[in-house]
This record gives sequence, C-alpha cells and structure tokens, in this order.
Amino acid sequence: MKKMWKGNHALAEAAVRAGCEFYSGYPITPQTEVMEYLSTRLPELERTFIQAENEISAINMIFGAYACGMRSMTSSSGPGISLKQEGISYLCANAFPAVIANVQRWGAGLGSLDSSQCDYLRETRGGGNGDYRVIVYVPNTIQEMIDLTYESFDISEKYRNPVEILSEAALGQMMEPVEFPEFKERKDDLGWTFDGTNRDHDRVPAPLRPKLYKEKYEMIAENEQRWESEGLEDAEYVFVSIGLASRTTKNAVKRLRARGEKVGFIRPITAWPFPFKAFDSLPGSVKGFMSVENNDAGQLVEDVALAAKKMLDSNIPVYGLFTGQKIPKTMDIVEEYDKLLAGQLKEVF
Repeated sequence: MKKMWKGNHALAEAAVRAGCEFYSGYPITPQTEVMEYLSTRLPELERTFIQAENEISAINMIFGAYACGMRSMTSSSGPGISLKQEGISYLCANAFPAVIANVQRWGAGLGSLDSSQCDYLRETRGGGNGDYRVIVYVPNTIQEMIDLTYESFDISEKYRNPVEILSEAALGQMMEPVEFPEFKERKDDLGWTFDGTNRDHDRVPAPLRPKLYKEKYEMIAENEQRWESEGLEDAEYVFVSIGLASRTTKNAVKRLRARGEKVGFIRPITAWPFPFKAFDSLPGSVKGFMSVENNDAGQLVEDVALAAKKMLDSNIPVYGLFTGQKIPKTMDIVEEYDKLLAGQLKEVF
C-alpha cells in the first residue's frame, strides 16, 4: 500500500533498502533531511553513519569505505558537491563505486535555497580534474527517485564508477504517495576490495588507464541511456526537459496536442549518458526543439543542440525557456510556444 513520503526521506530509505552500509556527509539545506534520517535509520540496522567535519572528509571516507567493499553513499547540495569534486575524481581514477545524491539549490557561490537545475553541466561533464564521467540519474517523481536510488548501487558496482542522483530542492521537500522495494544486500564479494589478504585488487596500471577507461565510458554510453518520450511520431516541435520541469512540460505538450499542435516530448532520465538514441527515430517533420529548464541561462540546451546536430541531418534550430529560480509553469511553456510560432523567439543554437 502506498504511503506519503517526503522526497529526501524517501531517497534515504531507498538507499537503506538497497543495502547501503555506510554513509558520511555534512549538513546543507535543502539536503539535510537525507542525513538526519540516516543518522537514526542506519544505526537501527547496525550500519554506520558519520557526520564528517566537512564535505571533503565525507567524500574521502566514502573512498575508504568502498575500497573495503562497503556499499557507501554521501549527499549534499551544490556548494557541498563542489567541495567533493576532487574526491569524486579520485573515485573515478581508482575505479571505485559510490552513490552521491545532489539536492540542487539555485545559484553560484552559496546561492539561495530556491529549487533549481543549475548543476547540470558540472555533473555531466565531470566536475573535477581529468577525463572522467559519473552516471547521472535525474528523477522527476519521488517514486522514480526511490527506484533509481535502489538500482544505483548495483549499477555503480557493475561499472566500478560513481552514480549520482541529481535531485532538486522542491523534489526533496515535497511529499507524494510511494511504495518501497524489499530490502536487498550484495551477497557476492566484489573480488577486488581490500580485505586484509594479499589478493589481487584489480588495480589498473597507469599506462593502461586511458584506453580501458575510454572503453568503459563508451560501454556505459551505449548501454545505460534512459529516457521517456511521447508524441514524436508526427512532431514538428519537440520539447526536452528533465526533473520537475519535465512534469509541467509534459502537461504543456498534452494541452498543445489537444488543440491540434504537432508537438512531442523527450525527458532524459540519464543526464549522462545523455539519451542521444531518443533523437534517433525522430521524423523528418521536426522543425525545432525547445529546452525547458529551471535555471538562469540554460544548460541542458547544450546537449539538446548536440543531439540535434549528431542525430539529425539538417540544421534544426534549438530554442530555450529558462525560468531561473522558479519551476516553469504549464501556461508559461504554452505561451513560449506561441511566441515561437509567431517568430518572436531567437534560437539559442
């Protein structure tokens, strides 16, 4: 039976049910409820919770815990994730798994507590030094956040690569009816962790890393693209959106369809790997794309433009609706589409 759960609490409980054995983090709004919940929940199950002295310590504790084979997780918001970037880079360099939750808030620096999607480019490009990527899931409901978090540990261990849950302040604070999966635990030894023996830790020699890591990221990009789409079969304009903005965008597409407009909808569920395959079967009728985002200047729009260039033959314009600190409203999206039809919008790409 479904019960009402707050987003941050649901994310934390999903991690527990996925077998998370170790959590380390540091408080920051609007993410703090994740660690507050785990501070009591993990000890109840005789698992380990640590409030670190700062975000840098937290991510390096994750490095050490997963090196020893413990299913481990940390969480923060934008400024805190920035401080974790060197640790995330080291996780990737050493091919260690990890699960990282980012409950985004608006703005550069400390920004504000408003909900936003302003960390997209950092998370999809690798925010620290070096050539690496983390797998990035972008849920748009609390139920989907539960399901993706529950799966993320397995995916992280499969590829020996960090996975990030890219949430948003409003998604973390709102409540929805949800169901949780059963408890699970990893029963098989990972085979490479440090367990006090002299076994092979499967460390990749530095000279071989460029080739092997390149092949790993290519494999992830091929196998792990996820998306939702509808109305593409005859679409002339395609809206692309992620997270909470995708919910109002999808509603706008339905309203436009109801009045006879030939519009479609693509929602990336993985921000990286970006679902280029979603654009592969678009009809020749497509005249343009509209990226709808809850940030200042547009970030997802860059991948939409790249997908349009990579997957389609002609130079199709890409427009953007960027709503800053406010989640886009359905009627705002419809009005923006009408401006597009009237020739009042300038393309972004």
